Amino acid sequence: MELEQLRPALDTWLHEHHDELAPDRSGHETLDEQMAHLSKVKRVLYDAGWMRWGWPEAVGGFGGSTLLRAYLGEALTRRDLVEPGIWSMTEVLAPTMIDYASTELAATMVPRLLRGDETWCQGFSEPGTGSNLASLACRAVRHDDAWHVTGQKVWTSLAQYAHRCVLLTRTGSLESAHKGITALFVDMDSPGITVRPIHAMHGTDEFSEVFFDDVVVPVERMLGGEGDGWAVAMDLLPYERSTSLWHRAAFLHHRLQQLLDTAPADAIDPARLGEVTQLLYAFRARSRATQHRMASGGQLGPETSIDKVLLATTEQAVFDLAAEVFPGGLATGDDPASERWRSEYLYSRAASIYGGSAEIQRNIIARRLLDLGNDR
Repeated sequence: MELEQLRPALDTWLHEHHDELAPDRSGHETLDEQMAHLSKVKRVLYDAGWMRWGWPEAVGGFGGSTLLRAYLGEALTRRDLVEPGIWSMTEVLAPTMIDYASTELAATMVPRLLRGDETWCQGFSEPGTGSNLASLACRAVRHDDAWHVTGQKVWTSLAQYAHRCVLLTRTGSLESAHKGITALFVDMDSPGITVRPIHAMHGTDEFSEVFFDDVVVPVERMLGGEGDGWAVAMDLLPYERSTSLWHRAAFLHHRLQQLLDTAPADAIDPARLGEVTQLLYAFRARSRATQHRMASGGQLGPETSIDKVLLATTEQAVFDLAAEVFPGGLATGDDPASERWRSEYLYSRAASIYGGSAEIQRNIIARRLLDLGNDR
């Protein structure tokens, strides 16, 4: 199916099934409710066939361009049917699973993620490492046909709900840096795993710290080979900054329009609105180009750091504008009508940190795209 065929057919189907897919907006949803709703939406979409377009047939998909699944996420987000951050975890993790897992493992596991039968998480960040992923210390030691993992991860999104984890471990010395990292696909119900949710300032326990105490992982659960972990990470991170950001752009456009529809006519300064709109359309144009480059088979790489910088700038600008509209602002205001806006405003403060800080992204742009040399 081509995008021109899918778009009107999907739009019609979503209109007909809107009530079945719509979340309860009677109050501020808890994360438990959002996750349960996400599983329901994915299951309905998968069983109806929409969730399978754009994914390889080898993992239960129908094939076709990646633009098909990009439009699906856009259409859902634009209708406020899913929360874009948790929806896009599939786009972050499934492509790398397909690229690096064994054919049998990918064929077994990916359909479970697409249908919403499972949730996966990404075990990359560690305490004390900041954005220096190569300095990770969570260690895996091989004994016969299994790896034994000991260490800690932090800021692991949705870990308390996850059935599996794409985990980066240290299997070589710290001196070997990139070459000493191995990626594993870990069952989160394995003995020795402890998950502790972190309560964030926007009121949601989206992140967790995860502890591994001699966790046994079969050798066949390696993604790639021993020492290929850095390659896995470099494959995954551009996906995190491609289709998932396109969904985020649709979300920001939708929320800005909702702000304009509900705010008093004189509450928004036209000049400020012009600045925010310009940022939003620049971000959407950049993200659209990334989507088409991926769909045409182009390799995603350091240029996606530009997308990430634009996302952070745009997201904070949209919610800064919202904060100017509500009496008392959103950071400290207590108007129940603005509860969702307040949560999203507080979450937007992290947009320049999550997925790679803005400073690191600008360094990547300077060194790898503009050839300005290393930091001095």
